Amino acid sequence: MSVEPIVVAGLFLVAVAAGFVDSIAGGGGLLTVPALLAAGLPPATALATNKAQSTAGALTAATTYARGGAVRPRELWPPILTTLGGAVVGTVVLTRIDAARLEVLLPWLLLTVAGYVAARPRLGEVATAARIGPRTYTCTVAPLIGAYDGFLGPGTGSFFAVTLVGLRGHDLTRATATAKVLNLTSNAAALTVFAIAGAPAWTIGLVMAAGQTTGARLGARSVLRRGSRLVRPALVVVSVALSVRLLMT
Repeated sequence: MSVEPIVVAGLFLVAVAAGFVDSIAGGGGLLTVPALLAAGLPPATALATNKAQSTAGALTAATTYARGGAVRPRELWPPILTTLGGAVVGTVVLTRIDAARLEVLLPWLLLTVAGYVAARPRLGEVATAARIGPRTYTCTVAPLIGAYDGFLGPGTGSFFAVTLVGLRGHDLTRATATAKVLNLTSNAAALTVFAIAGAPAWTIGLVMAAGQTTGARLGARSVLRRGSRLVRPALVVVSVALSVRLLMT
């Protein structure tokens, strides 16, 4: 489809902002999906194109976190694989059923995340004892969130980060970095399914991917410098903003 150059330039700038936000607390789709729809893309194409550009941002953020020593991707292969499997299942299900029922519950789940983080001002400042082991997280939480990302997606990074802090005892910097690696996995899986179906608008997706890369690098570097002081308020703001947007649609 044909889109005016000025609109494409605007989408690039939106992607920069979304990449920055997404690398810190998730929720970049809050900016990019409405922008793609406003540009005239059909809903299915907008969702697929969003996955294309957000995958580039997730890859950049994950690489930046790994280079900064906040995460070791080689140690995450078990949850990466289960997240991948969950995301494929979620994306396939999305192509076959109506997601409206789950969308009704989503704002309240995000508000719960915001309330949990806001009520614990020292959440994630330091690592704590894990409540569940790595195998349990790998076999239950990771594939469930991966499936959710393939099925709907908003707030996936927030869900990964909060469960890694609350259940695995990670500090917020490590949780955010790990969340981005797992989010990259689910994004890539969903994108593969969409690509096979020929759904993304690749030209727009590649332009936005360049913007996502820029924003994600800036956001990840900010987290490495400031840690939980940046991530905690960002999680609250993004979760509430996503909830409000979903309740208004």
